[in-house]
Parts: sequence; structure tokens; C-alpha cells
Amino acid sequence: MAQKKAKETTDSTQLLGLQDTKEVVSFRKCQLIVLEGVDKGKKFDLSKSSMRVGKKEDNNIILEDKAISRNHFEIVRTQDNYMLRDLESTNGTFINDIRVREAFLTPGDIIKVGKTRLEFVAFDESVQIEPSKHESFGMAAGHSRKMRQIFGILERISPTNSTVIIEGETGTGKEIIARAIHEHSLRKGKPFVVFDCGAVADNLIESELFGHVKGAFTGAVQTRRGAFEEANTGTIFLDEIGELTLDLQPKLLRALEQREIKKVGSTDSIDIDVRVICATNRNLKKEVTNNTFREDLYYRLSVVKILLPPLRERPEDIPFLIEKILTSAKFNQLPNGQLRVTTIDDEAQKILQRYQWPGNVRELINILERVIPLVDDNTIKGNHVKYIFQALESDEEPTERLEVDMGVPFKEAKQKIVENFEKDYLASLLKRNNYNISKTAREAGIDRKHIRNLLKKYGILDRAIDDEE
Repeated sequence: MAQKKAKETTDSTQLLGLQDTKEVVSFRKCQLIVLEGVDKGKKFDLSKSSMRVGKKEDNNIILEDKAISRNHFEIVRTQDNYMLRDLESTNGTFINDIRVREAFLTPGDIIKVGKTRLEFVAFDESVQIEPSKHESFGMAAGHSRKMRQIFGILERISPTNSTVIIEGETGTGKEIIARAIHEHSLRKGKPFVVFDCGAVADNLIESELFGHVKGAFTGAVQTRRGAFEEANTGTIFLDEIGELTLDLQPKLLRALEQREIKKVGSTDSIDIDVRVICATNRNLKKEVTNNTFREDLYYRLSVVKILLPPLRERPEDIPFLIEKILTSAKFNQLPNGQLRVTTIDDEAQKILQRYQWPGNVRELINILERVIPLVDDNTIKGNHVKYIFQALESDEEPTERLEVDMGVPFKEAKQKIVENFEKDYLASLLKRNNYNISKTAREAGIDRKHIRNLLKKYGILDRAIDDEE
């Protein structure tokens, strides 16, 4: 969720910067390009929070067209949008051939003033940030240059209201980074709401995001707040944003533009004051190219884009992460509070650094949790790590191919597979957690209400303990 009232404390143009390394951060940059008129070919960066356009010399953007007004229009940058306002010009301002007094700009819009036509363009500009002097940010840790570059930008953008997209493979710590941004923002102490776009059935996601009124659909027995309303004044973290269906993307876009939502079944608008942070393991720019993600929504979300590097690209961080995990993990603590394991020998460390880590930091934590019970003294040795990897390999079984019903349309066949997976997964997880809903929800990483809805959907709610932890 995003918040619109607090002022940004840092202009993103001031963050651009420094030496060359592989891209880890990019900012959205916007320009006006003159397509027709006496100034044809000129490009103007929209680098200030407010830029006035006209033929008078005191404008930020001066056009030579005699058919435009002295002060014709202005472009104002709001939290994560650009708003065009006509300044009572004589001949008017047109966007895509429609006369406007005020309108949000979207990449590709054509602005016509007098005999001049300009295109509003937006693009990601990769920037290099001076690495932070710190080796952690919130619960995220690392002393590699890549991670300290990320910490450097997080230290600067967290106090702002900039919308952020965090890209990275599964297990790289996207939610940890999102929580750290919130905890270092002006919204600290306000709600932080996590919404997993890939964990909710398509027919429920609009209601879960925006809420619904009583009677809006079958089963809506009472009015209910959605995730955006729950996060009001705070931050909403939209995990796996790339899973959001195309038919729901315009509704999210409208909420971001207007800073208001409508509950399902209601005609009344509700103002929202939230900051939005998103995460995905997909490349959203490629999704836009493939027409599976809306370009205008990507533009609204990608004010700041952070790419978290996989663990295999920063092996120098592994000893540092191991030390942090051993110090803080509950699975390494004895009943008296002392640590069971305190060190790791060189052989074990080298094995872990050579491994490719498909599951990234999350997998590293899992491996250490498996290793620790094998340690007799206080040191993890090479043979302990080898044993765990061998055990994992021997436990791997061929995955049984899911049966696909070729007699139905693609979407229906896919839905059947998804439903079978959800039912089997939840039934097994529920049993493993002694049928406790809250524990099941925590292990699945899904909101308790979503778990309950899914259990009800698949007819296994009656086996669960409907506690209220």
C-alpha cells in the first residue's frame, strides 16, 4: 500500500550515481521528447518535482512555438505519478487529441500544444550507488559490494514514499528487505501488511485486496476489510506481483493512481494512505514485452527497482551469513540460551561456498538447521555438511507427472492441477502441524484467513483446530 501525503525527503535524481558494477538498482526516469514543431528533436528531463512549460523565459522548459502561451502547462510529480495541469492557456492542452485541464500521464502519451507535439516517455535508468559502510540493513546481511550497494540505496529511499519493486530469485530475502524498508521509514509503527498475489484463488483476490460488502457474492455474509484498508497509514507488501491476473491489474492501477479503493459490491470510494512495495521472482520488464503485465502498471510501480543477487553470485557473503544465522537462529540455541554451535571449519565453509544454492539464503538456513543436530562439539565440520548433502540427494524421488485433462480448455486444465496441488499440500501441512490453523498458516507463509478459506474450499476445515492465536 502506498501513502500519498508525506513528502519525499530525497529527490530520486539526487541518488544517481557512481562507479560501474553490475546493475543492482534502477530508477524510473521520465522525459518529454518534441516530435513536431520548431523544437523537434529536443529532449527535456523531468528532473524536478514541478516543471512549467511555455515560451516565456522563466519556464523550466522553454518552447519556441509562437502558438503556445507564455506559461502553457506544468507537470507535477506526485508520490509516484506525473500530473499535467493546463495553466489556463489560450489554445488549450491536449493529451492524445483530447483537451484536458488536468490528467495523469502514462508513457506513450502525446501532448499537443499550439503546433508542437511532445511524447511523454519513461524508462529505467540503471545507477551505481556508493556502497554503504554497514554490512546489514534490518535483518538483511552481507558484506559483498553488491549487497552494500543495495543497503546504500535502501538507507536513502526508505524514509521517502517511493514505490519499490524488489526482483530476485526465490529465497533471496525479498520480504526481509521490504520489512526493513518499512522499519526505516516514517511509517514505522504503522501497519505492515503482506499480501501474496500467488497464494489466493483468482475469484477471491479482488475481495482480499480491496474488501467486500455484505451480500456482494455468495458467501459474503458480512462486510470485510481488504489488505489495502488494513494497511492504511502504513505499508502494503505485494509479494509475487507478477502473478496478478491481467483483468485485476487495471483495478490495482486505479487504486495507485487515485489513492482510493472500492469494496467489491460497493459504489463508494475509500481514501487510502499507503506505501506500496512489490516483489517478484520474474523479470517484469520482460513480462511487459510479452504482454503478460501491463506497461502502465509497471510504470507506476517501478519508481525504484532493486535486483537482489542470488547467493551463488556472492559466495564471499556465505561465511558472514553463517555467522549471523548461528548467532540468531532459535534452532541453534540450548534451553539455557547458550549456542549449540559457534564455529565452522575451513573444509565445511569451502563446500558451502562452492555449492550453487538454488534456494539461496532460505536454503542455507535450512541446511544449517539440518547440520546442527549432527555436531558433537561446537564446530561444523566438512563431513557434517557432506553427510547432509548426500542425505538430501538420496531422499530425492522422481516427481510423479501430474495428469493433464486434454479434453478441456487450457485455463480449466491448469485450474484442476492447481486445485489438486493446493488440496494435497494443505492436507499434508495441516497434519504436520497437528491440525492447528495458525501454525499451518505460518509454515505456508500465507495469511491465516486465506488458509481458512482454502481449507473450507477443499472440505478439510472440519479437521482443523480453528484457534485464534
